[in-house]
Amino acid sequence: MTEMLSVSASTCDQVFNSDATKSGSVASPGYPGPYPARSHCRYDFQGRGKERVQIIFSDFRLYHPTDNSRECESIDSLVAYVHIDGRMEKIDNFCGSAVPKPLMSNGPRLLLEFRGIYSSSHSRGFKATYTFTENFGVTSGRQLDDFPCAFVFNSSDERQGSFASPNFPGFYPRDTECHYFFHGKNQEKVHLHFNYFDVEGVLPCEAISASDYVEFSNFMARDRKYSRHCGQFKEFHIESDRKFFRVTFRSNDRLDGTGFNASYQFLDEVDSYTVKPGEKNTGTSTIAGAYLLVVLLLCLPLG
Repeated sequence: MTEMLSVSASTCDQVFNSDATKSGSVASPGYPGPYPARSHCRYDFQGRGKERVQIIFSDFRLYHPTDNSRECESIDSLVAYVHIDGRMEKIDNFCGSAVPKPLMSNGPRLLLEFRGIYSSSHSRGFKATYTFTENFGVTSGRQLDDFPCAFVFNSSDERQGSFASPNFPGFYPRDTECHYFFHGKNQEKVHLHFNYFDVEGVLPCEAISASDYVEFSNFMARDRKYSRHCGQFKEFHIESDRKFFRVTFRSNDRLDGTGFNASYQFLDEVDSYTVKPGEKNTGTSTIAGAYLLVVLLLCLPLG
């Protein structure tokens, strides 16, 4: 649902432009002291091109009634908006004293609106750092300039490491597609172990269900061998058939999740990966095993 913004200006409004600085801090009025009652401030972040706005909170304490209500409407709150189809759309609303997870815009602009309706002597407001970044908050791999969001992992550089969805462990940005390309040496394959997975969607993770998803492929094109993954999973692992492997993350312009965190390891083709206790393999080996079990059951003599 789109929430309209008030057009009246406020004395505490601020504009942060990436032409002036690529990073800095932002805080509620009077921080670290209590913010005044009836505060209404807008913080407008204006990047350019491929830049995304990332907000990481270090302190958050807004006045909150004692009824333990989790709703942030009509009380002191901080609201985040992004541009979607030419309009400002609310993506989240924060209140109380829980420090929000990192935020990231879906494009070069993001707006924070602070509504300090009541305040109190213990309500010191919020403080955060902002960054105009082109790496989508992905801190591993080598970013490729030929794609809006793509990172390459070469066995010749590192045989093992980690990778994550944009802005992890915060909510991933909407309407975003990121590729992770794994290049092994000859006679190598890549093994991926997902430690955390929370991608908004329902099986089979297609457009008809408005699902975000993660897709795996041994090629640049889609690989029907692997089903798309969405929803929430406990840890699982996926393995390539050959030296190249592609992982694609895709989010739409609707709901979002906290994404995924995974590790990778390049193995010689003769090597085998030992499955950890409680770990699942959701690749085609599991599907093939289930199919073989059905065939064996059908072949058993009756009686």
